[in-house]
Amino acid sequence: MALACLTALGAHGVPAKAEGEAAGLEERARALAAQLLIVDTHIDFPIRRLMQPDAVRPLASSGQFDYPRARLGGLDVAFMSIFTSPSAPAPKRHADALIDLMEQMAASMPERFGIATCAADVAALRASGRLALPLGMENGSPLGAGLVNLDHFMARGVRYVTLAHGRSNALSDSSYDVEARWRGLSPLGQRAVAELNAWGVMIDVSHLSDAAAWQVLERSAAPVIASHSSLRHFLPGFHRNMDDALVRAVAEGGGVVQINFGSGFVSNAARRWAERAAAAYMKEHGGARDREGQRAFQAAYRQAHPYPYATVDTVIDHIDRVVAIAGIEHVGIGSDYDGVGDTLPIGLKDVADFPNLIAGLLRRGYGERDLERILGANLMRVWCAAEDVAALQGRAPQCRHAG
Repeated sequence: MALACLTALGAHGVPAKAEGEAAGLEERARALAAQLLIVDTHIDFPIRRLMQPDAVRPLASSGQFDYPRARLGGLDVAFMSIFTSPSAPAPKRHADALIDLMEQMAASMPERFGIATCAADVAALRASGRLALPLGMENGSPLGAGLVNLDHFMARGVRYVTLAHGRSNALSDSSYDVEARWRGLSPLGQRAVAELNAWGVMIDVSHLSDAAAWQVLERSAAPVIASHSSLRHFLPGFHRNMDDALVRAVAEGGGVVQINFGSGFVSNAARRWAERAAAAYMKEHGGARDREGQRAFQAAYRQAHPYPYATVDTVIDHIDRVVAIAGIEHVGIGSDYDGVGDTLPIGLKDVADFPNLIAGLLRRGYGERDLERILGANLMRVWCAAEDVAALQGRAPQCRHAG
């Protein structure tokens, strides 16, 4: 592993402490949140900032991510989702606009934020007291026909790519798309895997069809991530989540599954509620796509049928299962904050709540080394491994903040 990556990985170690040293579990959890590196691989803040330019400033903003609450929760590394809708008419322009917003935010508040473009940047930014903001591209459509824009977005700092989103695209089939246009990856998607490996960029299998995810694993020279996925074991038939065989395969390749917090990803009761709500809307309105009407209907439906929120323990059930079937080295967190609306579990409503997750893990018997891995070290290991693959091809990682 490259020296820069070793430095980044070593930056968040904590001295061993005797069990029970903290005054209480919650106090201990808050102390650990402040000490351990916390990496969240999927926060949809950029699209919210596009709609609310001042969203990052207030403590009590309408979303789930802002600087004060990130600091309260101990968050150190927040991957900003550069999300492009499958229906976007100008994908490159849209992705560039979101990156511009993140660049402008970091430039306007350099004491708070820095765009991280390599693993070593994480250590440098953390040492200076700043929140690291790496960029993850959700939906590879901005890469363009023939990947003509790939070099452009790599130079702009994108450090993972989710090949598809809610519909199949020119690269890959989506887990939500029943047509399975490519039966996995397209020829261009196969080429994209090799090109992203050469750039040291992590490949994200969240949102992909099972066939596409398996083909990524077969072709990638570097470990892969699932940036914001949970487990199908708990939600049978929900193909957006990962089945056990795929989780094991990601782990066998050295990768990591980052657990999504959304109730609809971790709770079968919440998933069934959403299906019933959608069916009720269709019965009453047919296929009408009136957003305001949908919001009003959903509010009334929730009033009559309270939403069955998941809990911190529901999320930890998914973490436990990844540990049981794949090992402690292959699980992390990809909350999907600002991306799943008002479906977040009780106790994990925003980025200030990471200590609640830590307290829950402590109750389940996880020790500090286990927590270190889950909260950030596992993801950093994969990021470093991706950079090492690129270094073997003569491409050193491009860092903005590390010397």
